[in-house]
Amino acid sequence: MTNRQILQAMSGLMAGMFVAILAGTVVANALPTIIADLEASQSSYTWVVTAELLAMTATVPLWGKLSDLFDKKLLLQLSLGMFVAGSLLAGFSHDVELLILSRVVQGIGAGGLTALAQVVMAAIIPPRRLGKYAGIFGAVFAIGTVAGPLVGGVLVDTSWLGWRWCFFIGVPFALLAIALLQRTLRLPAVTRREVKIDFLGAFLIVAGVCALLIWVTLAGNEFDWASWQTAALTGAGVLLLVAAVFVEARTAEPVIPLGIFRNRTVTLTTVASLLVGVAMFGGTVFLSQYFQVSLGKSPTVAGLMSLPMILGLLVSSTVAGQIISKTGVWKRYLVAGAVIMTVGLGLLSTIDADTSFTLLSAYMAVLGIGVGMLMQNLVLAAQNDVPASELGAATSVLSFFRSMGGTIGTSVLGAILANRVASEMTKGLDAAGIPAGGDGGGENSVPDMSTLPEPVRQIVQHAYGVATADLFLIATPCALLALLTVVFIKEKPLKTTSGMERLAEEAATATETDKTVVGS
Repeated sequence: MTNRQILQAMSGLMAGMFVAILAGTVVANALPTIIADLEASQSSYTWVVTAELLAMTATVPLWGKLSDLFDKKLLLQLSLGMFVAGSLLAGFSHDVELLILSRVVQGIGAGGLTALAQVVMAAIIPPRRLGKYAGIFGAVFAIGTVAGPLVGGVLVDTSWLGWRWCFFIGVPFALLAIALLQRTLRLPAVTRREVKIDFLGAFLIVAGVCALLIWVTLAGNEFDWASWQTAALTGAGVLLLVAAVFVEARTAEPVIPLGIFRNRTVTLTTVASLLVGVAMFGGTVFLSQYFQVSLGKSPTVAGLMSLPMILGLLVSSTVAGQIISKTGVWKRYLVAGAVIMTVGLGLLSTIDADTSFTLLSAYMAVLGIGVGMLMQNLVLAAQNDVPASELGAATSVLSFFRSMGGTIGTSVLGAILANRVASEMTKGLDAAGIPAGGDGGGENSVPDMSTLPEPVRQIVQHAYGVATADLFLIATPCALLALLTVVFIKEKPLKTTSGMERLAEEAATATETDKTVVGS
């Protein structure tokens, strides 16, 4: 395919990815307002984030496996349709429970977009040329991430619109993506064959993962870490996943082919993706709350304050992608990205309510540069080292573990944040001689800063500043472990044929082998 044909085919993919990114980022600055408006708690704040992540995480392997069996374009359009349904439901929500449910529907659609966009890219673009186009996706990611908080802040600050439009605004983009995919994406017809979908394996994987993720979300908040609820959820999760491994090892069409983990590159990039998810998503998802609560900024200003991290990500992913496509050398950028990400998280662990914006910008830019060099190139390394017939499974496994890391990180760090904030506020209120709970809205609620008297406001700002820094301090060792994992990945030359070409070659080789066997 020529560059023009590839760009035309990617237009719908980019629109779809923009929708998925916008859904997460446009809500980021609106969440404090949404939670306060719905009179929900800090744990609900975390659930609104993790509900989508959990649904996306649990369904990514299913979408990936389906992409190896059915029409990828149709699956992409179906995932966008589910995303539209979830967005409309979220926009009309009048209580936090319905909002969380709608985020689950959004998450299922986002799971399809996350897995399928990268699968289709690998199918039409050779790994040697993929870095250049991954840079374009990096630009789309950056635009969506930059535009999202800004648009979300403006919508929240505009009285005649409000936070509900944070969900409605993605609908026209999703519909545009569906139309573009229909018009521009041309993939070979899937050879019709008898397919047996592993429904039992899929159910066991989803149930096991959900049990463990619900445990890390609720433990320490709704019940103690050492409790019968913990024993029940962890025991059920482990048993379900053990049963899933047993089923997957014996079925003809497993959701996650266990054989791909015999590939060293896939195993190491999977572990690194999990750790990146914990460190990156777990730490940064609460930055918007820090900007608004601890630094006292409006939603619009909070959106602008995230620009340094996004610009760092945009520049590093684009430049690294271009250099990798030109030289074919990629491991050094993985290692450098992991080092820089670790440094960035370590620097962010020093922030507080009095940190200057100049320092904060520098720290966020460092983190963005590291993530931009690391995250997309982990997928490139894995896709380059698996047979074309396993591209969907390998890509979805990496997306699955990265999303699971993000869900675990958001859940665990969210619980830590709530406990740390409550502890710091209690200390501050006692020291100031102010009765706890009277002015702050309770220890577990997200305070409305505009209604707080000045002494209480300063205590709350300090509490959120200290607690947010602690999250980055906890995330830093995860980034260091990701660095150690990346070091052991073996660099292999990037292939010069696309996934579709490699699939045709593999099919031809299998046919020749069959003829040889029959002839002998």
